[in-house]
Amino acid sequence: MPDTGELCRPVYCAPMEPEVVFRAEGLAKVYRVGEVEVHALRDVDLELRRGELAVILGPSGSGKSTLLNILGGLDVPTRGRVRFLDHDLTADDDRALTAYRREHVGFVFQFYNLIPSLTALENVALVTEVSPRPMDPGEALALVGLAERANHFPAQLSGGEQQRVAIARAVAKRPDVLLCDEPTGALDFETGVLVLEVLAHANRELGTTTAVITHNAAIAGMADRVIRMRSGRIVESRRNERRLAPAELSW
Repeated sequence: MPDTGELCRPVYCAPMEPEVVFRAEGLAKVYRVGEVEVHALRDVDLELRRGELAVILGPSGSGKSTLLNILGGLDVPTRGRVRFLDHDLTADDDRALTAYRREHVGFVFQFYNLIPSLTALENVALVTEVSPRPMDPGEALALVGLAERANHFPAQLSGGEQQRVAIARAVAKRPDVLLCDEPTGALDFETGVLVLEVLAHANRELGTTTAVITHNAAIAGMADRVIRMRSGRIVESRRNERRLAPAELSW
């Protein structure tokens, strides 16, 4: 008989990290301008995990937009590999990359790219018509605080409201990944903070892996992880001890 008098010691299990959504290895991107080679990325290794909000910082020309475009399937590397979950994106042709973008990725750019002749609701609905598991367009607008502006045209909306419509359009297809290229670059401080609050809310409520690229170092405070780029390389990757609310940021 075993000795039942000895106390059973509980086994401590470290919490599992969320799964890796993106894994980039040795990414390089070289553009040729005439006879000159421009190295936009140089041997970049990167992991982004499910539900993570990452801010990618760097000056103009540091390679951050090129990296985002490769992760989003808008561009392909000259060398290296990038995997989305268990899928090798670098092995895809144009048709497969189009399907990847449509089914898995939401994009938010500095300029809103709304269709002027369509209302806010109709702009969002365009995306849901080609998505396999869309959100109701009205629900997406409510998520960004614009339910009452659904029937307004872009010209009737402020810059911040147009950007929030663009975010609603991006999240309406329930993407696994939300990629944002200078989403506050064309906005004043107060409006920029409001847009960042919408991105943080979408990340938190939908669990969407979110990457925001910016030259504004103050935005780094809202991230789970901060990635700094310079001259086509990642020069720093660190986690914030505490993720700030956008309202706590200042610049």
